[in-house]
Order: sequence, then C-alpha cells, then structure tokens
Amino acid sequence: MQNDESNPNAWMFFANNNIKAAEILVDKIELTGEVAFLCQQAVEKYLKAFLVANKNAVKKTHDLEKLYLEVKKIKDLNFDETILEQLAMLYVESRYQTGMEVLSAGVLPTQKKARSYLDFAKNVANTIKIELEKPEKLGKA
Repeated sequence: MQNDESNPNAWMFFANNNIKAAEILVDKIELTGEVAFLCQQAVEKYLKAFLVANKNAVKKTHDLEKLYLEVKKIKDLNFDETILEQLAMLYVESRYQTGMEVLSAGVLPTQKKARSYLDFAKNVANTIKIELEKPEKLGKA
C-alpha cells in the first residue's frame, strides 16, 4: 500500500473502493471470482484498519483467519469464521488458477455466493466503522 500503513483511514478508503467495485460486478455471472477477490480484499483491509486503530502493527499477510485472530485479541467482533475461511481460500484460487478448469471444477463461487460475500464484506465494513467511531478510539473522549 503506497499510503501510510499506520493510518486506518487509508486502509478503509481502499477497502471501500473494493466494495464499490464488487457492487458493480456482482450481477455479472462470469465475474463472481473477481467479486469474491474484491470482498476478500475489503475484509482484509478493514481488519488491518481495526488493528492499526488499536495500535497494532499490520502483518504482511492476506490470511483473513490470522488477521481475525489478531483482532479477536482486542475484541471479538463475531464475524462468521466460515465465510472468512471461504474468502481466504477463494483469494488464492481466484488469483492463481488459470484456464477453463477453474470453471469446470466449480472453483468460482455461484452468483448467490458472491452476493453473500459482498453482504459479509459490507457487514465487516459497518461493524468496524462503528467500532472506530466509538469515543475511546483514537484518543477521542
């Protein structure tokens, strides 16, 4: 990330853009893998924003499960860990497999599943925004 990695607002800015892009693509059945990837990226960046806002270093990882374990040390935000795991797996599969075997193997999510990932990413975004707006955050009181 080119911007200051210690600024939660920078993480959230790019995460919001990932969500906006996913919203544009979600109705295109051939782009469900891209939607899943964008949702994974948004969730990753929101988790990192939460960690940074709570004075924790951001680890160089895309692993949502590891990031969420770090978040839970601060506060359990009750995110669905099954969806986190699915998005983590889809991150790798949607980026690195090539060719039509991806489609024939059923690796790409269905359109319904892509929409559920987008809903999940939006929930993560809203929850973390609310957490970061609390008066005790970032020296507010």
